[in-house]
Amino acid sequence: MNQQVDNKEKAVTVEDIIIASHTIKDVISPTPLQYNHLLSERYGAHIYLKREDLQSVRSFKIRGAYNRIKKLSEEELKNGIICASAGNHAQGVAYSCHILNINGKIYMPNTTPKQKVNSVKFWGKENVEIVLVGDTFDDAYEKAVECSIAENRAFIHPFDDRDVIAGQGTVAVELLNDCEEHIDYLFAAIGGGGLVSGVGTYMKHVSPSTKLIGVEPLGAPGMKESISKGEVTSLVDIDSFVDGAAVKTVGTKTFTICKNLVDDIVVVPEGKVCTTLLSLYNENAIVVEPTGALSIAALDTYAEEIKGKTVVCIVSGGNNDIGRMQEIKERSMIYEGLQHYFIVQFPQRPGALREFLDNVLGPNDDISHFEYTKKNNRERGPALVGIELKDKEDYLPLIERIKAKGFLYREVNKDSTLFQMLV
Repeated sequence: MNQQVDNKEKAVTVEDIIIASHTIKDVISPTPLQYNHLLSERYGAHIYLKREDLQSVRSFKIRGAYNRIKKLSEEELKNGIICASAGNHAQGVAYSCHILNINGKIYMPNTTPKQKVNSVKFWGKENVEIVLVGDTFDDAYEKAVECSIAENRAFIHPFDDRDVIAGQGTVAVELLNDCEEHIDYLFAAIGGGGLVSGVGTYMKHVSPSTKLIGVEPLGAPGMKESISKGEVTSLVDIDSFVDGAAVKTVGTKTFTICKNLVDDIVVVPEGKVCTTLLSLYNENAIVVEPTGALSIAALDTYAEEIKGKTVVCIVSGGNNDIGRMQEIKERSMIYEGLQHYFIVQFPQRPGALREFLDNVLGPNDDISHFEYTKKNNRERGPALVGIELKDKEDYLPLIERIKAKGFLYREVNKDSTLFQMLV
């Protein structure tokens, strides 16, 4: 994918970020830096959450979007603006278009959660047109670039733009003003790299000893892959579940900044992200989107290093669609080893299912899914069986009982292709 870049090749500076903080101050909502007692006790550390999920558009993206748009000239604005986004950048652009009375066209993937699409419509009102295209951010990006050239619209890049990066860096200005302790570790999500680049630029200048930890989903580790290979490297396939960070190709500007400033990049499985998201909701009444949970999901990886230290996790966004909660719970339980799917070959005779229930299921096991169609011309009939365990240690005894009773089976969880088809 060809990255569209602006003409300002000069590196992002602390001065750029300070100027940006003044440019956006009347539009953004300064978000709280909250001490989290539960997480602090769990990890034996002083853990603060920078609550960008409480931003006006429920993510940090308004900062960079508004800062970039505000700097456009009348000539650049005469045909309107255009952007591509998986959701949060789109909301920032839409809100900016409305309050500045600018025409905007916004390209988003067809897979964007409905809640984010509706929010873009709400914030942009009559000033924006939404175009849904492709399955990933990169698909939408390519079409948006084509349209920007055809219609001569100013392109507002979601991450690989100097003014956008500077705007995102204002998150660090706020959290450093609010935190009275020296920050030992700062965890931030990486999608295209705009947030961690902006925050890192300011943080490393003001507090160079702070360790900057970027966090990516296992299904889209674009920045980690690029840094390991020494150049921007496009991923062939990605898992779009953590939609705010599911980017095939990170930015050229953000890559340069990250390889110089980021101390480590942690890759977190999507299931772990889901477990963290549910924990934040159940234990802290904090509603976040998958990307917003990434920074906190990475704490287990650094559990020993952060003991006794002061840690800040940027909660990057809270635009979660309630319709996704069942999938989030499912992914979490599979990751935790509590949900297992099997194709079981049942003998087609009376009592076979009752035998399975009585002799295979443990006292705390539960059937969560069952699909079976009897075919009289066959000796055995396959059934898709979902079993929910109370404790992951119950898994091996379950397998032993299935084998002992002679049921032929196949574990769907261990076959990614079959899992995608059936579950």
